[in-house]
Amino acid sequence: MNLNNNLGEEQIQNVVREHPRIGEILNRYEIGCVGCGVGICLLKDVVSIHALGDEAEAQIEKEINSYLDSLG
Repeated sequence: MNLNNNLGEEQIQNVVREHPRIGEILNRYEIGCVGCGVGICLLKDVVSIHALGDEAEAQIEKEINSYLDSLG
């Protein structure tokens, strides 16, 4: 997963805190890590662990990168 600003290397708790919109994207794919009490998994691992398949992972990557691009 190749996310802008190297965001895939960030812990999910930090990503969602700074970018709640990314949490919404993940929730749409039934990745329920947004409410996790630990939250130390890296964003790129959170997506791959759920084994949604290459097509879904590519779509998630595209949506997250589009959101990040919209921030300017």
